[in-house]
Amino acid sequence: MVDKTEFPRDKCCGDGLTAGALRTLDDLGLDRSALPSWMQVDDVVLRSPRGREIVFPLPRDSGAFAAVCRRRELDAALVTMAEKAGATVRQNTPLTAVSTTDDAVVAEAGGATITARWLVAADGMWSPTRKMLGLATPRYLGEWHAFRQYMVGVSDRAASELIVWFEPDLLPGYVWSFPLGDGTANVGFGIQRGGRHNTQDMKDLWPEILTRPHIAEFLGPDAQPEAAHRAWPIPARLGRSPLTSGRVLFVGDAAAATDPMTGEGIGQALDTGRAAVAALAGDPATAVDVVAERYRTDLRRGMQRDHALARTLSNVLSSPRGATLAIDVAGATPWTRKNFVRWLFEDYPRAAVATPHRWRRDLFAAPGAFAATSAAVSE
Repeated sequence: MVDKTEFPRDKCCGDGLTAGALRTLDDLGLDRSALPSWMQVDDVVLRSPRGREIVFPLPRDSGAFAAVCRRRELDAALVTMAEKAGATVRQNTPLTAVSTTDDAVVAEAGGATITARWLVAADGMWSPTRKMLGLATPRYLGEWHAFRQYMVGVSDRAASELIVWFEPDLLPGYVWSFPLGDGTANVGFGIQRGGRHNTQDMKDLWPEILTRPHIAEFLGPDAQPEAAHRAWPIPARLGRSPLTSGRVLFVGDAAAATDPMTGEGIGQALDTGRAAVAALAGDPATAVDVVAERYRTDLRRGMQRDHALARTLSNVLSSPRGATLAIDVAGATPWTRKNFVRWLFEDYPRAAVATPHRWRRDLFAAPGAFAATSAAVSE
């Protein structure tokens, strides 16, 4: 594994983890207790464009279904886990050239030549690997753009509750405040390109958002920035850019795998990474086109269908009327609140009806992540 810089390092992100990401991290053996900012979330609060706040409860006593953790800590922990699993990790080692043959991939990184049978490119939105292979999309800036800032001195609510504000002028985007276990909050907003607000205006818009009465009240009078704000593009066009190139497989943001409705990218990065591993597993002599088709088929039968539905739902949230109606319907009864939040934060497919190969008996009732660990702690 090569990386151009070193860990721990900040990663511009909302830091939110859904049930799918949490189950993968649990499977990998992540130790949550070693992450100071880790915060399990039990309730989700949504505020409609008309100002109605609804609390959506996640299941209790059956594991974690949502959490928040600084990427600086989470990513460093994953690197350490990779090293313990036997990976050779070369930090401060930028990739400078990539070439492929019928039998191998040759990479120039940090002044060294690395030859391998396959290369998994997990190198982000601006993927240097994609550029070196001549596959970059000129002038592509992503479907969404996000802006975040860590806040200290926040209110008790902001230090413990996860809230999403669907502001009328930002739809289908939203403003969020995600609590962190170290007493801070990750606060930010995301907008779709081509909407009412230009992405270049986000810096000027940010102070105004923070002074909106309902947001300022939630954060509290003593809330202050921990450090400078950061912004980043969000690629959400899975399947519309090449997922493979010979012996190279693209994953995560390099595959533009971010959820087009929520902007979630951590779970998608983990899932595409695992799909790449599954495609590569087996006989080393397997033909290149067979491996590539395995990977593309896996994503086409699952994640790409989910994302097609997510794009449709994002259109519903693009107007104040649609977003208000959706939230009102979801919050109509205790049953709808419970099942809506599981649908939003769970990893079972939103498009399950269209993908029967993923149906299972516990489709709507599976326990959350870290259930065994939580039980051991409670005992």
